[in-house]
Amino acid sequence: MKIQEHQDQRDNTWVTINAPIDLCGAIAEHAPNDNIVLIDCLTMWLSNLLLEDADIEKEIDVLLALLSATETKIVFVSNEVGMGIFPDNALGRAFRDAQGTLNKRIANHCNKAVFIASGLPLTLKG
Repeated sequence: MKIQEHQDQRDNTWVTINAPIDLCGAIAEHAPNDNIVLIDCLTMWLSNLLLEDADIEKEIDVLLALLSATETKIVFVSNEVGMGIFPDNALGRAFRDAQGTLNKRIANHCNKAVFIASGLPLTLKG
């Protein structure tokens, strides 16, 4: 329901691509240099990679290399999962740690990083 509401608010210039695993391939294939791309969201991508037992560090390296090679403006949405309760299982802790690493590496690479809490933006970088 909520996804449909967001899609209904967009005009016909928006293109939606579902790339649960191959985010880099989707960006490379569908992001011409004069467009803005919204990735929503890195948290789901990471979750999918973990469930596929992918090499997370390698996947992040590939994503950062792609970002370095493109002129496309890319906006990433990601969740901060390290501010909540401590996960009670190994997969939950691995996910929390991997999400922190992913967020840090993306923020270090990007020109701007904004944390949004309660609908209020806090610029962390840029």
